[in-house]
Amino acid sequence: SIFLLNAQNNSCCTLLCDAGDTGQGARTWIKQILNQDMAFQHIKVIYPTAPARPYTPMKGALSTVWFDRYKISNDCPEHIETIDSMCRGLTDLINDEIKNGIAKNRILVGGFSMGGGMAMHLAYRFHRDVAGVFALSSFLNKESAKYCLALNRKEGVLPELFQCHGTADELVLCSWGEETNKMLKSLGVSTSLRIFPNLNHELSRTEIEELKSWIVKKLPVEVAKTNE
Repeated sequence: SIFLLNAQNNSCCTLLCDAGDTGQGARTWIKQILNQDMAFQHIKVIYPTAPARPYTPMKGALSTVWFDRYKISNDCPEHIETIDSMCRGLTDLINDEIKNGIAKNRILVGGFSMGGGMAMHLAYRFHRDVAGVFALSSFLNKESAKYCLALNRKEGVLPELFQCHGTADELVLCSWGEETNKMLKSLGVSTSLRIFPNLNHELSRTEIEELKSWIVKKLPVEVAKTNE
């Protein structure tokens, strides 16, 4: 899943990207876990849907995924062509919010699984002025380092990264998430990594509640300025 968060009254937004599901499917999944929508009084949540594409790990079968992979591993080249294609598409979504009056530093991007990887590529390579990034059960390939090295050569504060990962995740190993966190931290990103014992490749209520707290911290209600 990939999520884009942005506020209506107070102008902020969160973009949430999911993997292997539609945006509506991701929203329904989170609602089932929380017994309610992940809603905020001042923040709009956008759930984009990835396109259906041939997916190599499924022997080329059509799958709703953000980009292709040569294999599900952090130790192989990235499929950078499909990653960059989706970065361009998601940039259009971000630009639409900006045209509607949302400041770039009032937008968060993030997601679950492949959606989190998508969000990290989107923010750290193309949109370093967003408010922050979150990645749940996600990773970047070791090969991503060469794309992210440019971070060291650019000025300005990089978006903070909030990561969560389960120790029992057999699809995206917890060690891959830890290596991603370490890599981005070495490149100057302020990072946090919350490890959940016995959590598989899934979301938990505690994890989403902690994410919600972080989102509100990054996108607080802005107090209107008044003339004295």
